[in-house]
Amino acid sequence: MTVKTVKVDVHHLTRVEGHGNIVVDVQKGELKQCELQIVETPRFFEAMLRGRPYGDSSTITSRICGICAVGHATTSLRATETALGIEPTQQTVLLRKLNFYGEILDSHILHAYMLIAPDFLGVGSVIPLAKSAPDVVLRALRMKKLSGDLCAAICGRHTHPIAMTVGGFTHFPTTEELYSLRARLEAMLTDVTATVELYQTLPIPDFERDTEYIALRKDSEYSFIDGTIASTDGGTWPVSQYRDVTNEYLVPHSSAKHAANQRQSYMVGALARFNVNHDKLHPQARAAADAMGLKPGCTNPYMNTVAQVVEIAHATYDSITLIDKLLERGIQWEEPVAPARLSGEGTGACEVPRGILFHNYVIEEGYVVGANCIIPTGQNLANIEADMRALVPQILDRSREDITLALEMLVRAYDPCISCSTHMLNVAFE
Repeated sequence: MTVKTVKVDVHHLTRVEGHGNIVVDVQKGELKQCELQIVETPRFFEAMLRGRPYGDSSTITSRICGICAVGHATTSLRATETALGIEPTQQTVLLRKLNFYGEILDSHILHAYMLIAPDFLGVGSVIPLAKSAPDVVLRALRMKKLSGDLCAAICGRHTHPIAMTVGGFTHFPTTEELYSLRARLEAMLTDVTATVELYQTLPIPDFERDTEYIALRKDSEYSFIDGTIASTDGGTWPVSQYRDVTNEYLVPHSSAKHAANQRQSYMVGALARFNVNHDKLHPQARAAADAMGLKPGCTNPYMNTVAQVVEIAHATYDSITLIDKLLERGIQWEEPVAPARLSGEGTGACEVPRGILFHNYVIEEGYVVGANCIIPTGQNLANIEADMRALVPQILDRSREDITLALEMLVRAYDPCISCSTHMLNVAFE
């Protein structure tokens, strides 16, 4: 059935974290309204930090998200350490990278298998998928179990880590734990290969829209922690100039801010990291990208999940390398590095699963007096809407069901983390 006049009213998005509505109004083929409405109440974490000792910041801000708790905690620690002149030891740097990979794996596996795969496999959620494709679900659960165990070994537990602190760690994995994790990661390579093979068979929608991609970059590695802000449109910025890049602004239909850099919107996340840092990927991850048809310069937002699968391969292989380095060095007990001062301002930046995350703190005499956190999904919202505006006119000749699915899949492809909860999606045409 050809649809020329249609109103899409989605309350709320399914298989994403948080509350968001899709509102699209097409009258006689003309797009009148196209919005992704964020309807959750702001949570004011920055205000919670004011007046608190600097050591509380990572513990508090890790509660912003149960999916990216390690990412928020790590970004918070880097902001505090920059403000107070703390240089972490090499062992701390290696352990944080390994811990971060555990979260990247956990979140990407969740998204690729539990949130995205059902669309392609003809089911509404992972629950019926467990019946129709039990091997697929069991594979995902095996991989997620290992990723959670990896985080637990490094920082005490995965969700809301307790062993990472300013200047170091208060808990260290044993040599036996590292050997066990290494063996399990080696065994998981079979599941990684199967994941790549699965995504080779899935019909990713064909949709392109040129945009600006922004991610952290380092000359030495595929960056997840620290680096320089880089854009595919050209230009680099130190992390301290994050406001010059994000340029947040309010929109009337959303309780979350939008962001824009050199265009009216930009994209962050796995696809942005891939486009900025493809040359720094592990060779096996580059091979996975080639196998799935992902090339540098890709402008199809639906391919963001494919980029996540590439990062699953990268994180698995590089985790093995990191464990080898830690075993060669030997795990040593270290006291956290003490601050060089008790007052200062610092910005931390990390590439959490959904994109670049910024924390900025102003600390006076050991207490936080100002804080600012800019979340990846907030940076993506304007770009999602721009994609929707470009997509809708291209699919008006499809059935209502196909239009609905295309819009749902587009938003889900960004892996939005609106808050720390998952909701059902119902689409109503009026």
